[in-house]
Order: sequence, then C-alpha cells, then structure tokens
Amino acid sequence: MDYQTGFFYLFAAILLFAAYRVVTASNPVHAVLYLMLSFSQASALWLLLKAEFLGLTLVLVYLGAVMVLFLFVVMMLDVRLDDDRWGFWQNFPLAAVLGALVAVEIIAVFWVGFPKVMAPIAAVLPADYANTKELGRLLYTEYLYPIEVAAVILLVAMVAAIALTLRQRKDSKAIDPGKQVRVRATDRLVVLPMKATQKAAPAAPAEEEKPA
Repeated sequence: MDYQTGFFYLFAAILLFAAYRVVTASNPVHAVLYLMLSFSQASALWLLLKAEFLGLTLVLVYLGAVMVLFLFVVMMLDVRLDDDRWGFWQNFPLAAVLGALVAVEIIAVFWVGFPKVMAPIAAVLPADYANTKELGRLLYTEYLYPIEVAAVILLVAMVAAIALTLRQRKDSKAIDPGKQVRVRATDRLVVLPMKATQKAAPAAPAEEEKPA
C-alpha cells in the first residue's frame, strides 16, 4: 500500500467519524464544529484526486465563510437543549424512512453499476492545461445564470439568519414595519382644548413709611 492509499483511508476514517458526530452530538455548536472537520477531510480527499480547485474552494468558501456563519447563527439562536432533544422521537419515523430509501438507492447504484455511456473517457491534455482556468471559463460563460441564482439563494439565507437572530426577546430592538405604516397622527399627538387665560399684572410695591 502506497502513501496515497494510506492518506485516503486516514482522511476517509476521520470524515466518517466527523459525519457521525454531526448527527449524534447533543450540543449544536459541537455538531457544527464536527461538520467543519468533515469538510476539511473532504477537501483533503479532493486534493488526493488532483482536484485542487474544488479542494481549495471547499476550504475557502465553506470553512472560511459558510460554516463560520452557521457557527455564529447557532451560538446566537440560544437553542434550548432541554426541549426533548428538539422533538427527535417525533421525527424519527420519517427520518428512518428517508434514510432507508437513500440507502436502498446507493446499494442499487453500486449493485447495478454505471452504464458504459457514463464511463469517463481519458482525454489527452496539453502540458500547459490548467483545470482551474477551464473551470473559471465554464462558470462564467455556460453556467453564469446558475451562479447568479446560487448567489441570490445565499443572500436570502443570510437575511434569514439575521432575521432569526432578531426574533422577539427582552433585549431585542426589532421594528415592525407594519406598525410604522399604520401609525396615524391622532395616535401620537393629542390636542386638548383649553380656555385662554390672561396673566395678571404684578402688584405695585407698597410705599415705605417715612419716619416722623
């Protein structure tokens, strides 16, 4: 067994353990940290497959931005750990059915195999070929609209994360735009009728008696 195979088994074992802990961790912050560990091991596997662009993108985008955002959101949501494990047993039957369906599909794919049409064809590439340059050309020419749609989805996810952190709390300063629109002048200003009064003139000081 060469060193590449050894590294593959090492990264794969850590990835499986981290993915298992993501599902079984009782603390959501720990689950996010294990998810970051699993992404790092997946990036190492991409590097072993000589897909440098995908591996570096996984580190820079997911570990450097998305997962940090997830970590801060989970920490700011203040999830209560004593709420019956977030309804685990209520959702377990549906999760078990979906998990069994996914397992059957994966086993069927490995049992039947891929058709010959999907078999990769080894292409002769020039010496100065750069896969990163080719991926960039495809992303910004043929797949430009899917990239823009993904950017909009990420923007919506960021707005939703901010909205979740500003839910009703004692120290929350969120403003309801609907209440602002429905505000009337009579609700803010009350005019009270009052009779006009005249200010009395000050009394003249009494003359001091002169001594005899």
